[in-house]
Amino acid sequence: MTRSGLERLINASSPTPTPFAGERLGLLTHPAAITSDGRHAAHALLDAKADLQALFGPEHGVLGTAQAGSSEAARTDSSSADSSAASNTDSSTGLPVYDTYQHTVDHLSGMLAESRIDVLAVDLQNTGARFFTYESSLHDALAAAALVGVRVCVLDRPNPIGGQVISGPILDETFASFVGRAPIPVRHGMTMGELAGFFAARLGVPAPEVIPLAGWDPARMFDATGLPWVPPSPNLPTAASTLLYPGTCFLEGTNVSVGRGTTTPFELIGAPWLDRSFAERLRAANLPGVVVREAYATPAFDLYAGEQICGAQVHVTDPDAHDPLALGATVLCALRDGWPERLAFRERHFDLLSGTDRFRTDLLRGATAREILAGWQRPARRFAAERAPFLLYPRDGGV
Repeated sequence: MTRSGLERLINASSPTPTPFAGERLGLLTHPAAITSDGRHAAHALLDAKADLQALFGPEHGVLGTAQAGSSEAARTDSSSADSSAASNTDSSTGLPVYDTYQHTVDHLSGMLAESRIDVLAVDLQNTGARFFTYESSLHDALAAAALVGVRVCVLDRPNPIGGQVISGPILDETFASFVGRAPIPVRHGMTMGELAGFFAARLGVPAPEVIPLAGWDPARMFDATGLPWVPPSPNLPTAASTLLYPGTCFLEGTNVSVGRGTTTPFELIGAPWLDRSFAERLRAANLPGVVVREAYATPAFDLYAGEQICGAQVHVTDPDAHDPLALGATVLCALRDGWPERLAFRERHFDLLSGTDRFRTDLLRGATAREILAGWQRPARRFAAERAPFLLYPRDGGV
């Protein structure tokens, strides 16, 4: 069974059984940061006698109750002078909670200074997709901590879609945003601890301490870890949803629903103007590792709330054979070819998710999914070499 960085830290017997002894600790975290027996990181650290002074929440919040694009704090003007103040008190621990979501690095450094901590521990479960915002939260926390002399320690967790495969467009830094800070591909195959070293080197800030995983096999998916799955977002209810998310999330930059407001977000794709031939087109593509069924739903919220949509549900049958980026490209080509007058891009958002405008322009010029995927291969090989110095766990071929 895999042991998380948190579990290894609180169960360490040397050099001291007390985590961060003699130092004031802050914790950037969310509900998925738990021990194998279900205790949240904050309680586990307090039980281990750590001097935990403050909690810091990313998108969705410390409790994970906020929907996409928001946090639990009652936000006012983020440019106001008091934006570095704690937003509320955690009812479970009594600790002050700082809302970090979409604050600038300067505001984040103000939060760290106000909290008077010596160390910021980061325990966030990522999804393995560049545009999941916890990676940007880590990036900005490293930059902010360096400004005020706070050490950063990442308590590592598995990449739920494995650490071997690299796929998808690499971010062009002119498209950097909170859904992508650094020039990495959509599917980068790195853990948060590995990304932390990569980000720190690019930022020119001190390399963070990382409490690594024990027993993690980068060739396997989350279900092989033996760890309990806790949704890192309200819209990623199962580990299986992360297998589809890196490909279907691109549809958030279009007028097609990804199933938000249904019980199968990122597995269900649909719109009121689609028909059963959409599922037939996807089945005809013979994508490995998945089966596709015709599906109907009425989202309770988000795009097409209260309207019946028609489309397809994608079921992953072989996670090792399935390529979510190939799925995403195939879905978009099917929509473009079958419904050219109905498919519409939210251009800026689509390009930010892609990290480039080339994916969208390739689609608009009629490129096939195979051609699009081929264009990502050489940059992926370059990135494999760039990430190698920051890998903490052996990959195939000794990388």
